[in-house]
Amino acid sequence: MNSTTEKTVLKSKNDIDALGIKTSKKVFWNQSTPKLYEHSLIRNEGHLVEGGPIVVYTGKTTGRSPNCRFFVEESSSKDKIWWSDANKPVSEKTFDSLYKKALEHMEDKDLFVRDCYVGSDKKTQLPLRVVTEYAWINLFAKYIFIEPETSELENFKPKFNVIYLPKLKADPKLHGTGSETAIFIHFGKNLILIASSEYGGEMKKAMFTAMNYLLPLKNILTMHCSANIGKKNDTALFFGLSGTGKTTLSADPERGLIGDDEHGWDKDGVFNFEGGCYAKVIRLSPTAEPEIYATTRRFGTIMENVVYDEATGKVDLDDDSVTPNTRACYPLNFIGNAVESKKGPHPKNIIMLTCDAFGVMPPIARLSVNQAMYHFISGYTAKVGGTEIGLKEPKATFSTCFGAPFMVHHPAFYAKLLKENMLNHNVKCWLVNTGWTGGPYGEGERISIKYTRALLNGALSGKLDNVSYIKDPIFGFEIPQECDNVPSDVLNPQNTWKEKEKYMLKYKELAGLFSKNFAGFTEGCTKEIIDAGPIIN
Repeated sequence: MNSTTEKTVLKSKNDIDALGIKTSKKVFWNQSTPKLYEHSLIRNEGHLVEGGPIVVYTGKTTGRSPNCRFFVEESSSKDKIWWSDANKPVSEKTFDSLYKKALEHMEDKDLFVRDCYVGSDKKTQLPLRVVTEYAWINLFAKYIFIEPETSELENFKPKFNVIYLPKLKADPKLHGTGSETAIFIHFGKNLILIASSEYGGEMKKAMFTAMNYLLPLKNILTMHCSANIGKKNDTALFFGLSGTGKTTLSADPERGLIGDDEHGWDKDGVFNFEGGCYAKVIRLSPTAEPEIYATTRRFGTIMENVVYDEATGKVDLDDDSVTPNTRACYPLNFIGNAVESKKGPHPKNIIMLTCDAFGVMPPIARLSVNQAMYHFISGYTAKVGGTEIGLKEPKATFSTCFGAPFMVHHPAFYAKLLKENMLNHNVKCWLVNTGWTGGPYGEGERISIKYTRALLNGALSGKLDNVSYIKDPIFGFEIPQECDNVPSDVLNPQNTWKEKEKYMLKYKELAGLFSKNFAGFTEGCTKEIIDAGPIIN
């Protein structure tokens, strides 16, 4: 044994001064979880609660601020970005103005630096540096992205940077943001600047957006989905917006969890972008979601906007008085059956999750390839209260590729890659409704998660391949007539409505919304995909 202990090097030789950052205070590099706990508590950023999690409150930003995100219009990317209501431009001059203000803001601040990777596939993973003024956000980055080996830190050289400054305020008049919050993405500088938001999901989704720009240019499909793998090495993908069940349904004790939110699909299979999970925890059930529930009772977990008793430290996951969008961030290995490599082979099944607020979609339906493309481009669901500022209750919406706010290229670009992968690898696709049945939101009831799990088990195990189906007269997809542990009446939503005529009116109304929405995407789609939509007589 050596008589002296070699000092662990946490700081990269490639300093933050390359970004123009200078501070008269301390810079903390790649701190451990206990150290970041200490910093967060000393700095009054968070509160220690029963079991060991740390609870933080994110002020006015308890969800993403999509209207405050802009792409810098610059020569390397302006002809590749699909400019739209979601993808708005900002000038380089405006970016430079806010960036100068950011550099001045950091001159007298302690800073926390995190070097990490986005993507578990070493061939394409992106070296990322996160610089922030909050210790807990540095811990969030430690979990949500992928940690390098300690031996890699000294020579770590980032290819992308996030500067995340919750206390920096944009000037709405000067920076055109509409509020003090700004998320500016500059592909020419490989840089994201986030100002005046304390919501951890803002950084996570900003980097997902960056990957949605970069990887498809290399013919790699980027996906807003969770992924797991069965004992027969069968990967399944779960597409869906926040609140539709991606995290809950993929955390299956009988299947290994590859990841809960963001993945790529290349010639070798599926890989997770992230090293952790960011799960909704409002009204989380210890029986229905035991793996996720357990994370809310252990050291290391960060919980956003969860109410707790100051006297006892006990958390109340049923209390939505701060926001319905309460969250927990934790390393992927907190889930007992997590796949260590964060990778899997080509999928055998794709699940498209929709939270149907109309209450007319079946709990499960089998889609053809062209129908899968139609529903992928449509991305029908309901936005769930709290995931965006000002949203109080579910609202029917269409979010292309089940993640419109994060898609930088035209939807047809992603759909083409998905279709090619499905055909090349003989992938089955299922549409699963986790929303309402027996009536629309406010009248019907939410579909039981017990039934949803039983239907998924039937689809993933292959048991639903051997039952009879009926063809839906409007949407054309196939609805199974039986499934173990699910009452047959539940399978056809019309049977759960008391007033059948009212059901049909609602169904035709929804079909009309599908057709109206898809009219904006027909350019670039084949006739077969367009014809796979609903037919209203």
